[in-house]
Amino acid sequence: MSMFLLLAAALTSVAQTPQPPLAATELRRIPAEEARQGATAGHGSVYAIDNHAIGRYDANTGKRVAHWEGDPARFPHINSCELYGRDLVCAASNYPHVPMSSEVLWFDATTLELRRTESLGHGHGSLTWVSRHGGAWYACYANYDGNGGEPGRDHRYTTLVRLDDKLRETGVWTFPDSVLERFSPRSASGGAWGDDGLLYVTGHDRPEMYVLRVPTRSGVLEHVTTIALPTDGQAIGWEQGENRVLWSIERKSTELVASRVPPVLTR
Repeated sequence: MSMFLLLAAALTSVAQTPQPPLAATELRRIPAEEARQGATAGHGSVYAIDNHAIGRYDANTGKRVAHWEGDPARFPHINSCELYGRDLVCAASNYPHVPMSSEVLWFDATTLELRRTESLGHGHGSLTWVSRHGGAWYACYANYDGNGGEPGRDHRYTTLVRLDDKLRETGVWTFPDSVLERFSPRSASGGAWGDDGLLYVTGHDRPEMYVLRVPTRSGVLEHVTTIALPTDGQAIGWEQGENRVLWSIERKSTELVASRVPPVLTR
């Protein structure tokens, strides 16, 4: 066999060798009674999110230092939050009621005082998360096969929308089949932009996170890879100021869980 053929065979073998699966490494856990929907962290605090309650916990001691609780009739489903400056910006909806309606809530990140609300009305689905990136908000609307879903829509209608500062739509994307089949029969529960310019998304149940590239123009998101997590889905948040530390929740034990996420190598 010629040297050229030997080299070509070697390169083909390397190209066909599967890459080792990526997995986040668990760092610590904090018990938190509000840890039923999601988590986020930054500035020495970790936040636990429940349907109509939020707890702020000291990241060092694990002690709760602030708490907010709303009227369940007014706030039936707060799903996730993200720190933005001095605010804790949260995604909320009327889930599991239909027709679906959604809103964005702004809390004081220190006191958890509710500062303002912005209604998004009835739109693409049930708002589950918002994340800031590149001077815009990215909002994910969930759709479900069963409870909480609307007639004519199922998990395949899960949609990512870009919003300007006045919450007006400027772009719309759908999710690839490889991710939608992992969502089924539920939808996207959590999402946050990484410092690498990729979007990290979790489903409702599976212990894994989907890394997505968002095309410049509206269209279909690109599934880059999947990362195993130590927790079962739900909403997530990066810890601001830390190198790839992600917070998620263990719903059955109501715990906040910190993990270090490996870097994602892209071509």
